[in-house]
Amino acid sequence: MTQPPLERTVSGGLPARAPVGGSAIVLDVVIPVHNEEDDLESCVRRLHTYLSDCFPYPFRITIADNASTDRTPEVAAVLDDAIEEVTAVRLEQKGRGRALHTVWSLSEAPVLAYMDVDLSTDLNALLPLVAPLLSGHSDLAIGSRLAGGSRVVRGPKREFVSRAYNLILRTGLSARFSDAQCGFKAIRKDVAEQLLPLVEDTGWFFDTEMLVLAERAGLRIHEVPVDWVDDPDSSVHIVRTATDDLRGVWRIGRALATGRLPLDRLTRPFGDDPRDRAVPGVPRGLARQLLGFCAVGVASTLAYLGLYSLLRTAVGPQLANAVALLVTAVANTAANRRLTFGVRGRERAVRHQAQGLVVFGIGLALTSGSLAALDLAGGEVSHGTELSVLVAANLAATALRFLLLRTWVFSSNRFHEQGSSR
Repeated sequence: MTQPPLERTVSGGLPARAPVGGSAIVLDVVIPVHNEEDDLESCVRRLHTYLSDCFPYPFRITIADNASTDRTPEVAAVLDDAIEEVTAVRLEQKGRGRALHTVWSLSEAPVLAYMDVDLSTDLNALLPLVAPLLSGHSDLAIGSRLAGGSRVVRGPKREFVSRAYNLILRTGLSARFSDAQCGFKAIRKDVAEQLLPLVEDTGWFFDTEMLVLAERAGLRIHEVPVDWVDDPDSSVHIVRTATDDLRGVWRIGRALATGRLPLDRLTRPFGDDPRDRAVPGVPRGLARQLLGFCAVGVASTLAYLGLYSLLRTAVGPQLANAVALLVTAVANTAANRRLTFGVRGRERAVRHQAQGLVVFGIGLALTSGSLAALDLAGGEVSHGTELSVLVAANLAATALRFLLLRTWVFSSNRFHEQGSSR
């Protein structure tokens, strides 16, 4: 039953999510191991007993031995021969991510899962973990030790490291999932075929990279609060793992910022998202575009007012207004291009900026006209009054800017061509 690694290259988009059915094996649970000769047999037998008694679908347990140097391969081979639902795969290179990538690519099961060999997570969470994937509701599912309702027993050092790491993900990569490194996850096979080729890490950062890319692509991630008891004999090196994870965060953040990841292949409409439906009189994606535009607009306005106030005493109100508006207009166009209208890469970037400068000219005319009107009114005008007038003029310019960006500057990008709101 031992199977060699298999490489697969898959292209194309994702199909609509649908309930899982018609497969000889519905769930493949992978246990990645490295030098786990003492715990492997008891773990596999306990998991097999649970699945046999409680899981209502055909299953398989795959032992993914990544370059063990102790008796782990022999123990895995014995379990492979003794239990029909157990398969052992041997990899000659170390790395949990590499093991999961290889076995998940090899498996034909429609739902793929993995758990750590120490079984720190209560197995009663397994069915709630995979149920949303079986039903077609979600794309990935993760066990979370930090979600409400979880019950966790572990030392203060690991608790601090875990929470600090997830805080870094939330602030640095805008991640919304609560627990990246809990060794208890599942993914639909059709999603894995498209997502795994984008994941570069072969070690412990594999989980985080997979989740960040999935979330950025608009995939649905289901979280399950788990009961989790720390394994005091865990062989994970915390400092080295944390250092590697931080390098991974920097690499992914840079890749997302430059738009070099082809996340388009994961963003085809699934057919069950109400935001993908055409509603008469409501342009697709309008709500999300408005939210993104408002967020960028608030940041741009604050930057504009700060620059204007800084330059006004040195060069006068009209020139200060022009310079501040020009600087923030370039940044505003770049931010709206990426965040509001979902345009990635450098293609047509110069053209978009040139069109943005035309929009800038309209805003300059409105704000400069407002300052000129104040000057013609005569009398002493306070700086506060001046800023209030500029804010009002900017609001009018902002409304016009959104309409021009949506209908002219970014009207021909893939957002409108595909009707995608992600």
